[in-house]
Amino acid sequence: MKFEDYRSISEGIKTSISKLGYKKPTDIQYKAIPPILKGEDVLAIAQTGTGKTAAFAIPILNILQERKIKGRADGIKCLVMAPTHELALQIDSVFKTLGNHTRITTFCIHGGVDQEPQIEQLNEGVDVLIATPGRMFDLVSQGALLLKRVEILVLDEADHMLDLGFIKDINDLMRHLPKKRQTLFFSATINEKIKNLAYSLVTNAIRIQISPKDPVAKNIEHAVANVEMDDKRFFLEYLVKDHADKKILVFVRTKVRAERVKSAMERVKIVSETIHSDKLQKERESTMRSFRNGELKILIATDVSARGIDIPDVEYVVNYDLPDSSEQYVHRVGRTGRANKRGQAVSFCSTEEQSLLKEIEENLGKPIKRIEISKNDYESTVNFSEDKTHNWKTLMKEEEEYINKRKKKKRKK
Repeated sequence: MKFEDYRSISEGIKTSISKLGYKKPTDIQYKAIPPILKGEDVLAIAQTGTGKTAAFAIPILNILQERKIKGRADGIKCLVMAPTHELALQIDSVFKTLGNHTRITTFCIHGGVDQEPQIEQLNEGVDVLIATPGRMFDLVSQGALLLKRVEILVLDEADHMLDLGFIKDINDLMRHLPKKRQTLFFSATINEKIKNLAYSLVTNAIRIQISPKDPVAKNIEHAVANVEMDDKRFFLEYLVKDHADKKILVFVRTKVRAERVKSAMERVKIVSETIHSDKLQKERESTMRSFRNGELKILIATDVSARGIDIPDVEYVVNYDLPDSSEQYVHRVGRTGRANKRGQAVSFCSTEEQSLLKEIEENLGKPIKRIEISKNDYESTVNFSEDKTHNWKTLMKEEEEYINKRKKKKRKK
């Protein structure tokens, strides 16, 4: 079935879908759009990169457009909760693009920026509000944000919201919303905690689960190479220089590690930027914008800052550090191979990380392809590097300097 065959979707929204080049719905869109249009609660579980945002944005825009034509009361009619600034902004962009030929107004609020312009915009009137929990509750407590007219609630990346400790915020939110509403619950993974939260919020929900045998999308080629911790920077340098024109997203474990990897790349004349929670919101937005439009080719990120982000044309994902779980692994490699494009992902696994790799493979239900590196090739890669002067003592000193710098910055605040 093609989007143009959906009689229940308005022509304006179909025009926006067509301009984006979408012809057929993805599996999650095909299964989620009809029940949402009917006003039913939905609990949807689908792997990353499957088009979850459009799966709820298309029917919501259609519902609200029809109600607006009938002259329904003003006020926020749809609230979309997202765990991070970046994801909230991305959802906002999808709603605005798909709703370009409708009368629906969409607005995004998040922390890290001045709240006064946000309050002004809310006072002017908004139909769809996308929000992160912190800023939303700040404005609710001040009386600047009223949610009593919300007709549709969406919780997106619900598993990540729980990981970040937002379960109390989600439960508190219910006190501010009408009991009679449509609730849409979207998550990439499902466990008992997620299930309990979901069923406490939805009523007679339609459950949709898109779970292929291999949780990693079939258009992503992913593999692992055994690389010792101190040598990872040499292998990243080699990969980047061997794919100079490619857009590469590098995942690391911590904020400090991100800065260390960036410094290592600077020493070998590779331009990169970092994105993590120590960065100001303005810096994060600028970095993401540069990476999206291709001005920046190498982005080094922590899991929190890049979770759920749909960045176009990422050709390579590099797990510089292995993640703690198979869910995180799937999310990370899912940043490439978006919208049915081909993607590649490589993980560097040190001796200390072998137990993590074993656990990830057990949970995936299959081994990850190995990149075999001969002793000669390994030594050649290390010797290939332009970074000849830095040993582990220098790196430890850099890390200490970075931590002290962040402490001073925080004290000044």
